[in-house]
Amino acid sequence: MKGSDYKSRVTENEFQDAVIALAQMHGWQTAHFRPAKTSRGWRTPMQGDKGFPDLVLARGGVVLFAELKVKGRRVTADQARWGLALGDVWQVWTPQDWGQIRKALK
Repeated sequence: MKGSDYKSRVTENEFQDAVIALAQMHGWQTAHFRPAKTSRGWRTPMQGDKGFPDLVLARGGVVLFAELKVKGRRVTADQARWGLALGDVWQVWTPQDWGQIRKALK
């Protein structure tokens, strides 16, 4: 994740893979719920409120919820409601936050 040019054109999947790899390298358990294509379009099997964070990270009794954004994408209203409900354990990370992410996951 070096170079500002790379950070400006990385996809959300690439960014997510990098965050997961870093977290696992530092002993975090990780979870992400992937959508699947059905005859009715893309669906993520879940029950509950929309906007659940992209990643759940846990280590040593500490849990973080991370919403990942790239290329100027913004948090939706549903995601913001989750953020308010989760409080300080909710993070919104972009590729430009890589230094902060590394510090949080060490």
